[in-house]
Amino acid sequence: MALPILIAPSILSADMKRLPEEIRSIEPYADWLQIDVMDGHFVPNTAFPVEMVRTIETSLPLDIHLMVQDPVQYVQGFLPLRPKNITFHAEAVADTASRRALMQAIRDGGATVGIAINPSTPLQAIDDVLGEVDLLLVMSVNPGFGGQAFIPDVLEKVIEARRKHPALMIQMDGGIDASTAPLCIRAGANNLVSGNFIFRAADRAKAIASLRSSV
Repeated sequence: MALPILIAPSILSADMKRLPEEIRSIEPYADWLQIDVMDGHFVPNTAFPVEMVRTIETSLPLDIHLMVQDPVQYVQGFLPLRPKNITFHAEAVADTASRRALMQAIRDGGATVGIAINPSTPLQAIDDVLGEVDLLLVMSVNPGFGGQAFIPDVLEKVIEARRKHPALMIQMDGGIDASTAPLCIRAGANNLVSGNFIFRAADRAKAIASLRSSV
C-alpha cells in the first residue's frame, strides 16, 4: 500500500516582509509548514528564533527543523507552540543516550520526533535510533541556505531506509522541485519539503500539486 505524499513548504524561502500573506497563499494546498531554525553555529546562517515563530498564525501543523548545535536548549522553547513534529540533527546529538533522552522530551511535550542526516552522513550513523523515531529527514543539500542544487547520491539512503522501515515517514529537504520530486518518491520518500519552487511559483496551488502527484 502506497504511503500518502505530504508537502511541507519551507518558509525560509518566503518573503519575510509579507509572511502572513505568504503563509495564507499555501495553507489550502499544503500539509505541514516547515520552519528551519538556525543558530549560526551548526550552520552558517541564523533563522526563526522561537520569539518570531510565536507570531506565526497558521492552520497548518508546524514542522520544526532544528539546525542547531544544541537542540536540547531549543526544544523546551518550541514545545509550548504545539508543533506537529520536531526534528533534530544526528550530527548535533551523537550518542545514543542523549538522542533517546531528547526524543523522550519531544514526545513528552506532545510532538512527534524526527532525526535528520546531512548528505555526508551515512544512514548507519543512526542505526541506534532509526527504528524508534517517527520521521527520518534525509537532507538532499548541505543545510543552511535555500536554493541549492539537489544531491542525487542521497537517494540511496532513502532506498535503504525504506527497505528497512516500510512504514517510516521519510522526509527529504533540499532542491525539491517538479524534476527531483519523482526521484524522491520513487526512492521511498513520502514527505517533501520545498521552498523556492513553491514560493517563487506564480501558481502555488499548481506547484504543490505537481510535487504531490509527480509519479
